[in-house]
Amino acid sequence: MPLENPDSAPSLLSRAKDALLGPETGATVIARFAKTAPAGPGVYRMFNAEGEVLYVGKARHLKKRVQSYARGTGHNNRIGRMIADTATMEFVTTRTEIEALLLEANLIKRLKPRYNVVLRDDKSFPFILIARDHPIPQILKHRGARNRKGDYFGPFASAGAVGRTVNTLQRAFLLRSCTDSYYETRTRPCLLFQIKRCSAPCTGEISEKDYGLLVDEALGFLRGESDEVKHRLHALMDEASARQDYERAASFRDRLTALSHIQSRQGINPHTLKEADVFAAHQDAGQTCIQVFFFRSGNNWGNRAYYPRADKALPAEEVLEAFIAQFYDDKPPPKLILLSHEIKGRRLLAEALSLKADRKITVTTPHRGEKRELVDHALVTAREALARRLAESASQAAIFARLADALDLDEPPARVEVYDNSHISGTNPVGAMIVAGPEGFIKAQYRKFNMKGEDLAAGDDYAMMREMLTRRFSRLVKAKDKDPANDTGWTAPDLVLIDGGPGQLSAAHDVLDELGLSELKIAAVAKGPDRNAGRERIYLKGKEPLLLEPRDPVLYCIQTLRDEAHRFAIGAHRARRKKTLTASPLDEVAGIGPSRKRALLQHFGSAKAVSRAGIADLEGVGGISAQMAKAIYDHFHERG
Repeated sequence: MPLENPDSAPSLLSRAKDALLGPETGATVIARFAKTAPAGPGVYRMFNAEGEVLYVGKARHLKKRVQSYARGTGHNNRIGRMIADTATMEFVTTRTEIEALLLEANLIKRLKPRYNVVLRDDKSFPFILIARDHPIPQILKHRGARNRKGDYFGPFASAGAVGRTVNTLQRAFLLRSCTDSYYETRTRPCLLFQIKRCSAPCTGEISEKDYGLLVDEALGFLRGESDEVKHRLHALMDEASARQDYERAASFRDRLTALSHIQSRQGINPHTLKEADVFAAHQDAGQTCIQVFFFRSGNNWGNRAYYPRADKALPAEEVLEAFIAQFYDDKPPPKLILLSHEIKGRRLLAEALSLKADRKITVTTPHRGEKRELVDHALVTAREALARRLAESASQAAIFARLADALDLDEPPARVEVYDNSHISGTNPVGAMIVAGPEGFIKAQYRKFNMKGEDLAAGDDYAMMREMLTRRFSRLVKAKDKDPANDTGWTAPDLVLIDGGPGQLSAAHDVLDELGLSELKIAAVAKGPDRNAGRERIYLKGKEPLLLEPRDPVLYCIQTLRDEAHRFAIGAHRARRKKTLTASPLDEVAGIGPSRKRALLQHFGSAKAVSRAGIADLEGVGGISAQMAKAIYDHFHERG
């Protein structure tokens, strides 16, 4: 809990001073907090006058750390600016410095303070799961909480890498990938059996015991026992060939080919390393790229590049140290973590990760041998990735500069918002907003709008555009007085692009005029004759339509933005339509969640049967109390 500072209680005089001059900030304020700061380990937060979190830090001795800020001298420009902006502080004490480190990482990821190194694009990683909550285990791709019974392998760098590996493992071990409900309803083998990607245990083409041997082989391979598995398959192939059972021998040959295919796609595979993550940081032009390679069971499961937000003056080792603490905030660490740079808090980080994982975690910077070769490879990859990013950014910035000239903008746009909608004959209408900047698409700030207007006519694109823009820019009006640098995804755009012609443009201007945002620049992009790409017309208020040359980079940029909005809108529409198609009347009953819904359907067979059941019958279902049974009964019998 934050510790109250009695010296900071505002007096009548200080309140009058704040009213005239604004709240006091800087080293003087920090010095007052230093007087009552806790003496032990913990986490501190620094706020500006508007209440925005400027910085989150940890310390072994909070009072000494705050006193160092209060001195106001000996700080670099970044810390000096932070001190000058600080208006108040809050403290959270912890039992140990290790706990402080873990809390600090969690708060930085959640609050994204301006002066911290912030991990961006922190999506969860996919895993391969061999599920064991069914007598016949299933192999599948898994992302999210690992609460399903089974064996998890990963992480993998991307969903594509997992998908390719699962497909190849199916060919190698013939494990089923179908859902349990699909499995239970099969009366004959499906297509996967015909193309030799499943052994069809659903229809008894393989016994449960033999299928269990296939599962064991797959587990052995994924645990790093690939040589043993391949030797065993070679022996079985030779044995079948000696018996002149060439069809069986060919099946073992195909499985061995699939296993070799997996390992050939994984690039470098270490000989002496079973489980490790490799981190390499490279800096250039004020940006940092951190490459992360994942090695599990002696296999390379891919890599991913990160570009954390950090002050340009911070050296690579400081960025790397802050990055790793946040990276493992919601992920299980491996036994070994290899770094490209020596970091000051290496031992503390290793202790914190060991505490979190409940096993020994080693963090080290290797200097020779195979481990150093892996780090060097990651460093080269980081350098090349950052070079590509800088080149793409320069190219994108140049195109945005030309876009500004073409659309008569005062300067190249830093934020472009593109709007589109999708529906089928007016059903399940969805609006979509995508965001782009000089560095590309900003997918974390994409938004979808499920149309809610009760008077919305089927297929009325103008009304859909008006509703979408009204909802989006009403948010902007409400947040207009807040800090424009906030990262909420609702900051003002420099350019608004809408899919349509003069009608959509007029509707958009009407919305913005009503909201007092007439200064925003809007352009409408209409498809060419016969929807011919390359002949698009661009409409601006009060000007003749703009027709760019088919090979103009500005036109290509606009097409790319529009196509991305179209893709996102169609995806949102399909998701909403799928949800509608799979909706159940039980979803409308208050208090019925997935578990109770599943129990009711398993007991009665269908939602219609549930709606016809009496209270006594409903009470006979596990998990349904007398009160809930009456609520379900009343829900279906009060409609008539």
